Amino acid sequence: MKLFFTILYLFNNFCDMNVILDHFPNLSDDQKNKFLELEKIYKFWNSKINVISRKDIDNIFLHHILHSLSIAKFIDFKEGTSILDLGTGGGFPGIPLSIFFPECNFNLVDSVKKKVDVVNAVCKDLNLKNINTYKSRAEDLNLKYDFMVSRAVAKIPKLLQWSKNCCNSDSKNLIKNGIIVLKGGDLNEELKSVPFKTIIKLNEIFDYDYFQQKQIVYIPQD
Repeated sequence: MKLFFTILYLFNNFCDMNVILDHFPNLSDDQKNKFLELEKIYKFWNSKINVISRKDIDNIFLHHILHSLSIAKFIDFKEGTSILDLGTGGGFPGIPLSIFFPECNFNLVDSVKKKVDVVNAVCKDLNLKNINTYKSRAEDLNLKYDFMVSRAVAKIPKLLQWSKNCCNSDSKNLIKNGIIVLKGGDLNEELKSVPFKTIIKLNEIFDYDYFQQKQIVYIPQD
């Protein structure tokens, strides 16, 4: 009976994993295994510390992992690119991106210690060597990076203020260094003072209701 439930658990997880594989079919076996492990790890930690909404934990592949990986549909980070995930919370989008881009360097930052502790535990469990973590407020950071990524942490003008003079001047990717933000809803007011930006509607990439109002906003450094 125990074997039956183990097989059922793995089957259900693999079905959920198809959400990722449908859009990223060329993952290595190591990447597939790490993404599969994420659900189990986060369910364990979420039972102790609420890092993902408890009503949302069963949607981790769609709402959190695939949403994070949407950035990989916009940019293919080159080896050695440095990325700051500001306000990472439980590790999104930084941890999924670090699995997808193992040759890039990620700095995951949050001001809440228990969230950083969870990120550290996930990194240890998955043996993620390309992540550094920091417990810090955004305005207290002293880091240089190529790109800042963030998911609904603050208004874009505030993110631009925090990232001012922090992006490396030399760009190694096909687009200029800057900020890449996952946002939802109407952004007209938020972006009216931002002259140069690129907006990608995620419902044009992913055919799921969840992404109807989701967008990527890219703003190059000044």
